[in-house]
Parts: sequence; C-alpha cells; structure tokens
Amino acid sequence: MKSKNYLFPISILLLGLSLLLNLSLGSVWIPFEEIVGGLVSGDWTKTSWEQIILNYRLPKALVAIFAGIGLSLSGLQMQTFFRNPLAGPFVLGISSGAGLGVAILMLAGSALGFVLSGINSWAIATAGILGAGLVLSGVSLVAWRVKDSMTLLIVGLMFGSAVSAVVSVLSFFSGAEALKLYTVWSMGSLGALGWTQVSILGILIGLGSLPVFLSIKSYNALLLGEIYARSMGIRTGQMRWLMILSTGILAGGITAFCGPIAFLGIAVPHLARMVWKSSDHRVLFPGSALIGAILLLLCDAVGQLPGLASTLPINAVTSLVGAPIVITLILRKNFSKDF
Repeated sequence: MKSKNYLFPISILLLGLSLLLNLSLGSVWIPFEEIVGGLVSGDWTKTSWEQIILNYRLPKALVAIFAGIGLSLSGLQMQTFFRNPLAGPFVLGISSGAGLGVAILMLAGSALGFVLSGINSWAIATAGILGAGLVLSGVSLVAWRVKDSMTLLIVGLMFGSAVSAVVSVLSFFSGAEALKLYTVWSMGSLGALGWTQVSILGILIGLGSLPVFLSIKSYNALLLGEIYARSMGIRTGQMRWLMILSTGILAGGITAFCGPIAFLGIAVPHLARMVWKSSDHRVLFPGSALIGAILLLLCDAVGQLPGLASTLPINAVTSLVGAPIVITLILRKNFSKDF
C-alpha cells in the first residue's frame, strides 16, 4: 500500500488536467490559461467565454465528476458484497426503477391517448427519484426476508427485468414523439442541469458515499466471504442494508438526473485494482472515485466532438470505452483472483 501512495497525487493531477481539457473542448476552443485565470480572478478576456464556462461547461464537468464518483463507488460495493466481478450499480434494479419513473412520466400519457405538457428537467429528475425509491423499497422488503446475498442478487435482476418489461409495454403503445423523448433520455446526458440541480446531485453523492467510507474495514472482511466476516464480528445484515441504501442514493440519483450511464460502475473498480494492485478498500474506494471521475470527464470530452456543434450521447461513449475493458478483464487469466 505504501509503495503505491505516489499514485494518488498523480491521479489528482490527472483529474485536474482532465477537468481543464473538458472545459476547453467543444464547439469553441478556450485556452487553458484563460480558463484558470477567469476562474481564479473572475476577469475574462471574452464575455462569451465566461458565459460558456460558467453556465454550461463547468456545471457539466461537475456532473461528470459526481456521476463518475457515484457509479464507481456503487459498483465497487456491489462487486465486493456479492463477490461477483461483473456486478454493477444496475443489478439491484434501482437504476431501472428510475427509468420506469421517467417512462411513466414521458410515455404513459401518450400510451393513454393524451399529451403531458410542462415536462422539464425537474419533472424528469423527480420522476426518476420516485421510481428508484419505489424499486428500492421493494428490494429492501426482500432483503428483510432473504438472508442470502446471492439470492438477493437474483431477485434484484428479476426486479430489473420486470421493470424493463413494463417500460417496453409503455414504449409499444406510445406515440413517436414521446418515444423519441424517452429514447434521448435513455442515452444519457451530463449537460442538461443547472446549478441548483448540480448542487442537489452533489449532496446526493455525498450522502450516498457516507456509508461507503464508514464501512471500509467491513468490506475488506467480506473479501473472504460472509461467514468469515461474521466470525470477525461484522454484522453482514446491517452491511446489506447500508449497501442497498448507498447504491440506491448513488445510482438512483445519478440515473434520475443524467439518465442511465453504462459500464462505468463495472469497469472502474477493476481498473483501480489493476492500477493500485491492491484489494484493500482503503485504497480502492478513493482510487475508484478518482478513476471514475477522470474517465467520465474524458468520455465527455470525446463526446463533445471538438470543433463541432454536435454532442454524442454520453452512454454511447462510455459503452465504447467500457465494453473493451470488461472484455479484456474477462479474458485475463487472473480475473477472479480479486474475489
């Protein structure tokens, strides 16, 4: 662990550079020195640059950092708790629940023959949070009755499948305009939030991360299985509840505000293990948070198509980056040694 301490300052430096790159790229190139000078002193060479940075690019970059941290932490929690290298933030169906809430808002009216007006980002986020909370309540009820973690994992996947089926039915009966609106949301977006929404998302990430860092030693014990953890005095039932609550707040909140973002929660924890060559969660949790933030900032920078006015959906970019990483990890001979 001590021999890898130098990686944290390097990662923080890379995070800063990734942030500057993200703020610079877009339809208008803004030099690094202008960004740093403007943010520090408040004096901008061009008023247009100030408007672009403060009203669009900086909120979007902060959303990328928050989402990268939240998805990475929730993915690492689930991989450790379920001892499954392919577990991610979506396996409990909580993100699917957020998608259900948004689908009901956008598609149900069209399916029933009337059009809902006044659908804005606040309404979408509220619907997503309510949908995630509904599925989280169902998973919590099951967790109260089920004591086996693998059974809970299977039940979570079934919740996700059932929710996806409901969304498919709504999509089938919906009109073209409503269906297009939902499809665009499902592709993910980091740039549709104002400063108030960014602040709320930041608070949600802070609340969802709190149980993680309060239980780091317990997650280390879980690496050797629930039976060993219980023999060490770890209350695995309490940890299950903390994990469900943390994942629900992190993944549900991010999905509600940004739409579903694929692969990040699965791939980043493995990247952290590869970089730090450690299974100690005192290293992996902050390491995963840093890598997740850096990776999503870079994915967003790529998705901005520098020099063009168009922007790729963030889900398309993360899938193109994350899928090869997951495939490579599966093909590695020592893929299961971390578990």
